[in-house]
Amino acid sequence: MSAPKLAVFKLASCDGCQLTLLDCEDELLTLAGQVEIAHFLEASSAVEPGPYDLSLVEGSITTPADAARIREIRAQSRRLVTIGACATAGGIQALRDFADVEEFRRTVYARPEYVDTLATSTPVSAHVDVDFELRGCPIDRGRLLEVITAHLAGRKPDVPDHSVCFECKRRGTVCVTVAHGTPCLGPVTHAGCGAICPAYGRGCYGCFGPSGSVNLPALIPLLRRDGMDERDTERFLRTFNATAFAAEQSKHTGNGEHTESREHRS
Repeated sequence: MSAPKLAVFKLASCDGCQLTLLDCEDELLTLAGQVEIAHFLEASSAVEPGPYDLSLVEGSITTPADAARIREIRAQSRRLVTIGACATAGGIQALRDFADVEEFRRTVYARPEYVDTLATSTPVSAHVDVDFELRGCPIDRGRLLEVITAHLAGRKPDVPDHSVCFECKRRGTVCVTVAHGTPCLGPVTHAGCGAICPAYGRGCYGCFGPSGSVNLPALIPLLRRDGMDERDTERFLRTFNATAFAAEQSKHTGNGEHTESREHRS
């Protein structure tokens, strides 16, 4: 019986989540003995054709070519897992969604007519069915290995959807907001980083996107109490997962401009 085929693909992204897989080092060697790594251009130019048992996709959909390519990848993949903030929420490049992309194109490029782009940067799940979304910017290597192992074993990945606050309490970190008045997105951000920033006295920046239960109307007054005005709060929420947090806001404000088009799966 042949080994399951694993494929790793990149769309619009910085490659950081693929590098997380390479950083697994010893664990990756063990994994390589259990699967056939059939497509992973970050690691090797050797490519085997599909179909693939498990495909990992990094990056958002930002061009018509991306949209066509993800449909091809989906057609070749028995299971498809998106990895990282770009693939699960559109990434930091989704800041274009709040502005005029044509103005950006004219300003940045000398010959904008040669730049083929979409008006928005969207998650993969806005275009095809996704079996699982692994959050993070970048993703956590331990959770990545859990997701790969789970899918190859035919079980659901054990990736909790609680907030960063839970991780702070588990590691005994003093709440930076309560103790120092530091603005922090920990109460509304998906856990997975180990609460690194609060452990060093900094507020959470929301790298892993919204958690399973988000209460932004309760958090925003706390941010204002800590000295952030409306513009500061907006900038604080518009980083790695800008459209995902905007979608959470729209649920409470009634503004459907940036409604979330995907089910929260992780």
